[in-house]
Formats: sequence, C-alpha cells, structure tokens
Amino acid sequence: MASDREQQGKGAPPEAERPASRRDVPIEVRRARRSESRASQTYKAFLDHLCERGGMSPHVAEQAAVSVLCALEQRIFSEEAADLEAQLPRKLTELLHRCERHEEELPGKFGREELLKRVGEDLSLNPDAVEPVVRAVLDSIRHLISEGEAEDVMSQLPSDLRDLWGRAI
Repeated sequence: MASDREQQGKGAPPEAERPASRRDVPIEVRRARRSESRASQTYKAFLDHLCERGGMSPHVAEQAAVSVLCALEQRIFSEEAADLEAQLPRKLTELLHRCERHEEELPGKFGREELLKRVGEDLSLNPDAVEPVVRAVLDSIRHLISEGEAEDVMSQLPSDLRDLWGRAI
C-alpha cells in the first residue's frame, strides 16, 4: 500500500504535516501574495538601479521615472506604449496610469528640448540637471526591456530623442 506521501505526490508532506497557516490559506491567495512579492522585488530592483545610475533617492527616482516615461509615452503610439509597459514592473505602470497626460491616442510631435522641458518642469529641476536624470531613467528602462522592444520604441522617436534613447548614459 502506498504511503500518504506517495499518494500526494513526490516530496509533498502529508497535509497534516503542513503548517496550519499555509494549509488554511487558499491557493489563489498564496498565488496573489507571491505575485505581489515578485512585483515588489522587480520594482525595487528597478529603483535601486535608477538610484545608483542617477545618484538620487528612491522617492526622487520614482518621480523621475514616472515623469520621463510619461513624456516618452506621449511621443509614441499608444500600442507601442502598451508594449513597452508590458515589460516594465507592474508597480511602475500603475503609477503611469495615474498620469493625466495619457489621455490622447495620437502621439505628440515634440523633440528633445520639449521632453527635457516637460521633465524639468515636473521635477522642478534647473535645465542643466534634467538631461542626466532623463538619461539615468532611460538607461534603467533599457535594462528592463528586450532589445527588440527598445528598437521598436526608438523607431517611433525623432532623431534627437533617438540619441537620448539609444545611448542612455
């Protein structure tokens, strides 16, 4: 006759031996917790990378990421913005969806100077400090996404913004 362990599957402890807290929590709840934990870890890694690259605090890094991504997404088609967001940490995309500027379907026609101006105004930075922040954010984003997605985004940017996107730092 097979033991309880063999009946339940290889290596699985009998239900009576499992900790009560785990046994009492439905699998859907455990999956949601794991998903939330992974999302938090991915977002933290992104912010850590951005803080290191840009020499900024996590709070400033978060504001900078939202501002730069918001401006970038206003410059590309909404379908491409959705593809980009699919590769970003969920917690970051949740912040982006709160941005009022994402209302329009067609991308705006602006270049490097306008993007830098928008980010500078959002973050209250002097003009000399904006480009390093933008480059740090774009570098951190490029580390998260596939090369194919990076090329897709770049293909929708004017040459002066391609320069910022193509060689972030």
